[in-house]
Amino acid sequence: MGITFTHSKISKIFLITFIISNLSVFFYSQETFAQKTESINLFDLQYKEVKVINREAVYVDTADKKYLSLSRDKEVGLIWLPVEEFQNGSIEIVMRGKNEFQRSFIGIAFHGSNDSTYDAVYCRPFNFFAEGSIRRIRSIQYISHPTYTWEKLRTEQNGVFEKEIINPPDPDDWFKMTLVIDDKLIKAFINSNETPSLIVEKLDDRTSGKLGIFVADNSGGDFERIEIKYK
Repeated sequence: MGITFTHSKISKIFLITFIISNLSVFFYSQETFAQKTESINLFDLQYKEVKVINREAVYVDTADKKYLSLSRDKEVGLIWLPVEEFQNGSIEIVMRGKNEFQRSFIGIAFHGSNDSTYDAVYCRPFNFFAEGSIRRIRSIQYISHPTYTWEKLRTEQNGVFEKEIINPPDPDDWFKMTLVIDDKLIKAFINSNETPSLIVEKLDDRTSGKLGIFVADNSGGDFERIEIKYK
């Protein structure tokens, strides 16, 4: 005995199959996205084991904001975050420096192998609104330690790995920096600017590694939160 399907039954079967199939894709996509995004309120690092290099970490709770503050000291300061190794994707950090000449260098270290081997992109807030153009084009910087320090890059490839920030934020206020890393290509965006303030090619062969907060010599800084999207 044969089975006969009417046009109406076929339409219903197709509709049910279509809905089930798309629901599966939706829930799978949501789960995958959740697994690849990590958001950290940096104030909460006080409850975790983190490695702080060359700095004192103070956790500040004010009426309107909670954040991590790093002391100002000599040499480079780092905090390696308790996250999985980062390869490609984006890193968004909310931070605050100071409009004090040569006393504010704040940013992100990534693809770290150890405390002296890593890439970093950082800002110099005291240069954001400097009167001289030479200082303004040194507002945001890429480095690759230990080989490619800012001194070496400025001497040998001046103006390539440091740039001016168009529509810069208040150098004494909170602002957002977002790094987008795609293999060798690095782009840095400030606040809601759609145009990157810095575009560079990586100067080393590291493809993944530790992720952390970076402050340079003679600098401290305040850091509120970080969001990582793994590609």
